[in-house]
Amino acid sequence: MTAFPHRHLLGIEGLSADDIRFLLDEAEQWIAFNRGRRKQDDRLAGLTQVNAFFENSTRTLFSFEIAGKRLGAQVANFHVAASSVKKGESLIDTALTLNAMRPDILVIRHEQDGAARDVAAVMDCPVINAGDGRGEHPTQALLDALTMRRRKGRIEGLKVAICGDILNSRVARSNLKLLPMLGAEVRVVGPEMLLPKDGRLDGIPAFTDFNEGIAGADVVMMLRIQRERMEEAVAGSLGDFHALYGLTWERLRHAAPDALVMHPGPMNRGVEIESSVADDPERSAITEQVENGVALRMACLDVLTRDRR
Repeated sequence: MTAFPHRHLLGIEGLSADDIRFLLDEAEQWIAFNRGRRKQDDRLAGLTQVNAFFENSTRTLFSFEIAGKRLGAQVANFHVAASSVKKGESLIDTALTLNAMRPDILVIRHEQDGAARDVAAVMDCPVINAGDGRGEHPTQALLDALTMRRRKGRIEGLKVAICGDILNSRVARSNLKLLPMLGAEVRVVGPEMLLPKDGRLDGIPAFTDFNEGIAGADVVMMLRIQRERMEEAVAGSLGDFHALYGLTWERLRHAAPDALVMHPGPMNRGVEIESSVADDPERSAITEQVENGVALRMACLDVLTRDRR
């Protein structure tokens, strides 16, 4: 049995706790590496990495690009705005076209649920899901776990409150799968209309009162309000979200005294989080999440291409 027995990374579902710990452990070496003056490794030299992003992205796209280049890969970014997608080409036909160019690994982000899985079915190389609609965002959940483990020294037993737009968040969906596997006590907090009603919570406690929901939490993870994925009626009825669900210093007092504040970005300052909370170096791990994301994605690229070199 190989250390990581999966060809693709399409979601947290299907991974074991040992698989997750293996990827987190692999990422640790790259954090120190990325803090060095010279950041060049050649283990992916001669391999081609394609980043196919059908949705806008800053952190995920550039961290995958930087990760690939630091490992020595030839990195090509697929620009949808200048592609045949704009002429009506289907996702699968685009994937078949990219496959014919013989990439060694494909990273895809798409607005359609299940897009990464559909593309992986026709690709001859490993595929990493960088976010699919309301589906999953596995590398974000992994880097979140890495950040918690490094800042708190453990994940098992941590009380984690995930707050905000749970319904539309693929980050929440992946974290709701991953964190309980590693022994965290997870709860979700948000307005009734933004909490899933399709069984996705699977017994995870849900709160509509923010202060009650984060009471005693070791980690408070805020999520962006994703108006682009909401029906107009829902988006219009949110009103002053910050007044009820925005993280302020006053509200943070209900969490554990040393509670860690996290956010996957991009942040809507003054909506889901107060700027002074987001920028506090002792309590906020938001920039560390970005740093750890590069290391975690280097680990994923390395692990998934080992049988190709």
